[in-house]
Amino acid sequence: MRTWVLSGLCAGAVLVPGTAVAAPAPEADLALHGSAVLEADQVDLRLTPRNEGPGAVTDATVRLRWSVPLAGRQQLPTGCLRADGRTVLCATGALAADAAGEQLRVPVRLAELAAEVTLDIDTVWIGSAVDANRSNDRLTVLVLATGDSYAF
Repeated sequence: MRTWVLSGLCAGAVLVPGTAVAAPAPEADLALHGSAVLEADQVDLRLTPRNEGPGAVTDATVRLRWSVPLAGRQQLPTGCLRADGRTVLCATGALAADAAGEQLRVPVRLAELAAEVTLDIDTVWIGSAVDANRSNDRLTVLVLATGDSYAF
């Protein structure tokens, strides 16, 4: 069986033998915004993903990595799972172009009391889309144990 690839310039197109070329992946730009509060050994994280477009995202996975170990037992929301002693992965669900997704509320308990915690947030998977602007979906947030909300 022979495949043909369409190759051409402005003047016209010519069929040449070769391999089939897949359509390029859609481009999307995932941005992450939210807030975090640290009180005693509890961190309450609220995270809203937003797709700046131009293409839609079928689903994405966000990694949440804390600087201190998490307690052994956690009650994570649907769509989130524990990856290791300091890391949680959460699915965002589908994100239309130029739209915000549903807010993720991810409460976690730390293994010990901490005066502060650093939270690294980044996107590790964005479905079949390509995100050329990674500056707005990779964040490091310092959260002090003041009970105040730290926005990002």
